[in-house]
Amino acid sequence: MGWLFGRKVNARTTPQIPSDMRVYVVGDIHGRHDLLIDVIEKIMDDSARPPLVPNQRIVFLGDYVDRGPQSREVIDTLLALRERALRRGMAITFLRGNHEAAMLDFISGPAQAAGWLGFGGRAALFSYGVQPPSLDTMSPKALAETAEKLDKALPPAHRDFLERLELSLGIGDYFFCHAGVRPGVPLDQQKPEDMLWIREPFLSSALDHGQVVVHGHTVVPEPEFYPNRIALDTGAYATGRLTCMVLSGSERRVL
Repeated sequence: MGWLFGRKVNARTTPQIPSDMRVYVVGDIHGRHDLLIDVIEKIMDDSARPPLVPNQRIVFLGDYVDRGPQSREVIDTLLALRERALRRGMAITFLRGNHEAAMLDFISGPAQAAGWLGFGGRAALFSYGVQPPSLDTMSPKALAETAEKLDKALPPAHRDFLERLELSLGIGDYFFCHAGVRPGVPLDQQKPEDMLWIREPFLSSALDHGQVVVHGHTVVPEPEFYPNRIALDTGAYATGRLTCMVLSGSERRVL
């Protein structure tokens, strides 16, 4: 489930993170390597500006692959960023999105997870040099052959990255996950499928979830701030806008 720092949110107080921390939260990337590079440089520049704090963390909300043209390059860059952040003394958390889960499901069970090809997986296959099956040859054999080719094309470091992604992270009054949570269920009892896939009843819920849920998954034209949740997926693959929110104390801002 990830880590939990600080206290639970109280609806009568302003949500905040510990005063010695700064957190950068990045929405869904979806194969837009160009936008990722730009956001990383903005984060690195911002993190070096005063007031400096001893604990800085970057949180990625998942959906690194699919839809956009450069899934492979995105993961290569995130792996390099992990080393760069370590040298800078910054912590980094990569959360799992439903698209990463679907990609691994396709490799292990292509016939059962063939739907992945219809919501962005074909772009990811192309980025790894794998030709997707045509729409009129989606036979179990063709799907199995495609999954085998992807399995062979996937670098070991990429597979390790995908398999080790976290489901959630809590810091102060905030809870980070890809899609959201099931209203009325304690955060430490949330099911993985909800944190990866949920929309309703989460999006329309006004319940206090215990912490402010910061999520992606559902595309919004610009970041949306509610008392109980913050939505950061601004549809980078289609809009050219990849959002990064900065949390510092009780302050929220967007790079």
